[in-house]
Amino acid sequence: MKKLFLLAGEISGDTHGSGLMRSLREREPQMEFLGYGGVQMRGIGGEPMVDWVEDAGVVGLWEVLKMYGWFKQKMAEALAMVAEQQPDAVVLIDYPGFNLRFAKALREQGYAKPLIYYISPQVWAWKKGRIKTMAKLLDLMICIFPFEKVLYEKSGLPTVFAGHPMVDRVKTLRREGTGGRDKGLVGFFPGSRANEVKRLLPVMLETATRMESEIPGVKFVISAANARLATLMGEMMEAAGRPEAKAWIETGTVYDLMQRVEVGAVASGTATLEAACFGLPYVLVYKVNGFTFVVGKAVVKIKFLGMINILAGCEVVKELVQGDFNAQKVATELGRLMKDAAAREGLLKDLAQTVALLGEGGAYDKAADAVLEKC
Repeated sequence: MKKLFLLAGEISGDTHGSGLMRSLREREPQMEFLGYGGVQMRGIGGEPMVDWVEDAGVVGLWEVLKMYGWFKQKMAEALAMVAEQQPDAVVLIDYPGFNLRFAKALREQGYAKPLIYYISPQVWAWKKGRIKTMAKLLDLMICIFPFEKVLYEKSGLPTVFAGHPMVDRVKTLRREGTGGRDKGLVGFFPGSRANEVKRLLPVMLETATRMESEIPGVKFVISAANARLATLMGEMMEAAGRPEAKAWIETGTVYDLMQRVEVGAVASGTATLEAACFGLPYVLVYKVNGFTFVVGKAVVKIKFLGMINILAGCEVVKELVQGDFNAQKVATELGRLMKDAAAREGLLKDLAQTVALLGEGGAYDKAADAVLEKC
């Protein structure tokens, strides 16, 4: 009976980790799981799977530095768990800031069994030189973007392109026979973390005010990832003098909203790829702490922030980031997509062509097969 240690540190990683675990259990029903993840992974693995995502999923260099002591303690606890349980393999899921250090510490500790990485860290964006180090530490990379396979194999690291899990998820969540999109409805998707919402939502609310004066009958809906964020959003709307009658909040309906709204402003991250898969005409928006942005600009070596644009090699989706993220620019771009049918149709065609690069489906099953073959 095989025993696997898995580690994910964000909500998206918890989703991917649980999908992988379900596929593994289908193949080996007696397989044991332990490690660190979120609610979904703990639901499958039980008590040996620690739910830490709520605290671990911080964004930004400054925010991480403030929690240095806490992360150091969690690193020691995770290393001790592996040393005591001696799993047949360790599967690291995205979350590179912690997981790459953890992989190095495991090898230094003497762990000699397979180290597998699922959901490639985007080192190709900020530190390509680290790929050689990863090739020495890891036994297998399972990636979800096609260009990553070539990149990692050049370093000698065995790599499998399993396809993107989103392809499967979109198929199950697609609305059929609903009559299309709600004309005049604008969707705001300010992210799944409180610090993102605090930075992005005020500009989105100001955008709504500007658009109301230019587009008769326009309506606005704000997507909240959970009840806690919905409460925060409500408080921010009240403070801004924005009654919910003019912009309402929906909780836990993000995939439905992405198929209902006419256009959207979407925070950079997984949601932008999801929006593309659902065929939503949107603009990518983001803003981080000023210090984090300056440091990021110094180390990131890619032209675009959005994965759709990275995959396409050009700006398919308009990116309004940091200084460019202001109410006037967001309102102008959303208004253009609402009024210019040719621009909207052109964007939808480009999105569909780019999404097709993500594979045909069965991503978690392919990843599970790769894991079992290695361990």
